[in-house]
Amino acid sequence: MHEDAALELEERLNEVNRTFTAPAIVAAFPEPWRRLLPGARVVADDEVLALEPGAHDLVVHALCLHWANDPVGQIVQAARALRPDGLFIAVMFGGQTLNELRAALAEAEVAVTGGLSPRVLPMAEIRDLGGLLQRAGLALPVADSVLRRVSYAGPARLLADLRAMGEANALAGRRRGYTRRAVLADAMRRYAEAYGDAEGRVPASFDMIWLTGWKPHESQQKPLRPGSAVARLADALGAAQPPDEKS
Repeated sequence: MHEDAALELEERLNEVNRTFTAPAIVAAFPEPWRRLLPGARVVADDEVLALEPGAHDLVVHALCLHWANDPVGQIVQAARALRPDGLFIAVMFGGQTLNELRAALAEAEVAVTGGLSPRVLPMAEIRDLGGLLQRAGLALPVADSVLRRVSYAGPARLLADLRAMGEANALAGRRRGYTRRAVLADAMRRYAEAYGDAEGRVPASFDMIWLTGWKPHESQQKPLRPGSAVARLADALGAAQPPDEKS
């Protein structure tokens, strides 16, 4: 998924049509991103980012913002590290990620133990994330999502992949003991029965949310003052204006 996101980032940067000379990457797994931006400064996704103020024209927060205890603080630190008119791009997992696994684990644990414990990180919806860019002081904010559906040989292969990419359960409120074998076996059975195909393969959904914003600069587009329009929307749409309207 990191490699897939890095390819998506490459396409987005090509659309910007700008050469970035001082990029920085915030990443837990930097290799796929470093290949895209050779020479970029790479820092760990710590609570305090090791970025110098005003040192970069591009900051990429690479698939780790969903783990941040303070996502707004992370974006604020990244924005502080940007030069005027610098670009901030973040990609993170959103609320629809692993919905199949969530359902199977929850149903199995309730059936086997009669209770429920947090197992999959709660992830934000796109409608909640768009406002974070403005709160961090970035201009021209954009939030969009890309849904990836990946096919696995079985549920166990998905769990191994999640562990390999650092997406295992690290929630503070998780159950500390080992998960009972019966819970995992029942969850894997439910997953395969509900979502598997005739060949035994299962899908997994990854909701990739992209956040884009620019460090404010006087050259950027600015919204017009309310009431300054010189043409009516009704004229542009070819719609009739109600007779009681005067403007």
